[in-house]
Formats: sequence, C-alpha cells, structure tokens
Amino acid sequence: MQPLKFAIFGTGFWARFQLAGWREVGGAGCVAVYNRTVAIAKAFAHEFGIPAVYDDPETLLENESLDFLDIITDVGTHSQFVAMAAAHGLPVVCQKPMASDLETARGMVQVCAEAGAPLLINENWRWQYPIRQFKQALVESNVGRPFRAHIRYANSFPVFANQPFLKDLEEFILTDIGSHILDTARYLFGDARALYCQTQRITPDIRGEDVATVMLETESGMTVVAAMSYASPVEHDRFPETYIHVECEHGAVELSPDFWVRVTTRAGTLARRCPPPHYAWADPAYDLVHASIVSCQANLLHALQTGEPAETNGADNFKTMQLVFGAYRSARSGQVIQPATL
Repeated sequence: MQPLKFAIFGTGFWARFQLAGWREVGGAGCVAVYNRTVAIAKAFAHEFGIPAVYDDPETLLENESLDFLDIITDVGTHSQFVAMAAAHGLPVVCQKPMASDLETARGMVQVCAEAGAPLLINENWRWQYPIRQFKQALVESNVGRPFRAHIRYANSFPVFANQPFLKDLEEFILTDIGSHILDTARYLFGDARALYCQTQRITPDIRGEDVATVMLETESGMTVVAAMSYASPVEHDRFPETYIHVECEHGAVELSPDFWVRVTTRAGTLARRCPPPHYAWADPAYDLVHASIVSCQANLLHALQTGEPAETNGADNFKTMQLVFGAYRSARSGQVIQPATL
C-alpha cells in the first residue's frame, strides 16, 4: 500500500509530537505545512524535512494532492479548517477538543457527513497503554457487574508554563483535560444519561476553572465520579497519570500510581505493572501521553486506509462534547443535565 500523503495545519507545541507519532506508525508522510506566520512554518518544515510551506490554507489545499489533513491549530479555528477540508472532499483529522461550543461541534460533524468526508478526532487519552490494560482487566477478571467508579486526575503540574495561552481561557479544565477524562469515562463505562458538575478556580491569575468534579449516571446504571484538578499538591503527584477505581459485584479493579493495575476479589489481590512504551522523541514530562499518540494514530491511519470508522470519529466524539458542555451548563445552573438532549 502506498503511503498516504497529508498536510499539517498548525505548528505549535503539539505539532511536532503528532508528526513524530505519524512517523512512528508509518504508512503516511507529511508533504506540506501551514502556519499563518510563514517564518514559523518554514522553521518547522526545515527541522522535519517537509517540502512545502504555506501561509494561506486554501492555497495549500488547492495546490497539494493530499489523502488527508491533520489540524493541530487552536480550537477556535477547527471548524473553519474542517469545513475547508470537507469542501475539497478530504478526510480530516482534528485535534481535541473538537470545538469551543456544542453547536459548532454539531456543525462540523454535519458538514463532513454531507460532503462524505470522514471526520476523525485525535483523542489519544483513552489509548494510554495502562488505561487499555485496565479495561482489559475489568472485562476479563471475574469481578462481576461494575456499579461505581472514581476517575481522578489531580496534580500540581505547571501546565501554564509551557502553554501560557491556557491562562486566558474562559473555560479551561473541562475543555482541556475534561475532554480527555470524560471521553475515557465513555470508553470504559459507556454513555451517560445524566450528569451533575461543580467547578472552582483556585489559581488566582487565570480566567477559567482549574478544578472540576463531574458525577455521571451511565446508561447501564453506574455512578461515575470524575475529579479533575491542576491545583492539587497530592502525595502521588505524577502528571499526567490518571487513577481509576471501579467497584464491582464480586471485587474491584484499580489503576493506581506508577501504572499498577490491581484486581481484588475475595481471594485476594493480583497486581501487575503496565508501563507505557517509551519513544526517544517524547518529552519526558509527557511520556505517557506522547506514547498514546502512536496507538491513537495507528487506529486513525487504519480507518483512513480501509474506510472503517475510527474509534474516535467525529460522531462518537460529539457525545464527549455533550458531556463537556453539559458539565458547564450544570455548573452554571446547579442542575442535573441530560447530555443527549443538548
């Protein structure tokens, strides 16, 4: 099979790692890059040996013969660039969060469906190796029906240091890490029929919320509590690990610090460590996350090559967006929200 040709829109913090992910997977090559500041685009292209550079996105799409487009720009531009790709009938991979509001996300799914252009979302969190191993243990262990779960992402990592623009977001943690954590909740436990959320701002010089707690009632009747914080100096302050504990009829399954998966039944506890793979190009502070990019993009590439749905396609990720923006609506109103009605 011939390698697929793609272009990258955006050359910010995450672009080099997503490009490294594609190269790790193989089967696709970047032939062009766009950035509104051409000097930045040229520097990126020179560093990674990309032959064509543009400071106008439409010109790139008109001039280049592409198999798909990878959008890694800020969220406010996602819908514009997705619509451009759809107008060219071009499959598009879009960085998360899909959009900055629910109606825009709905429009992105619709415009791609009408154009027959697949929309794939680069939602990598659920692809973390420890999380995949946790789900396997939950499914295969003899612990019975799960009825309650806690997902905790709480640390004091200085996230604003390398991404200072996050300080200015009116809506921060639920769109940033919440889109990951709530998507992981859906992956593990299914869709939610109701949710309730409370948010707080602890860091004084930011505009949005840096703490959020979301309680979900899943369609299977589970209670899932997702706690998120960038303002918590905790004992196991191991950014960017996610801790999960699930109570079941006949036992419990846990993903605990340092990638340990534990299964407890009345017979005792079995534990095994499930560390992620390491790649030389990964930022050590983001090693866990960057490793998951490879697994996610392998799935996206398979979808692009075969026409099969990606696990994190636009229609599926829209359900995650319903949770994210439903959580904001709940936090503002103090009411329980039914995400599917939004």
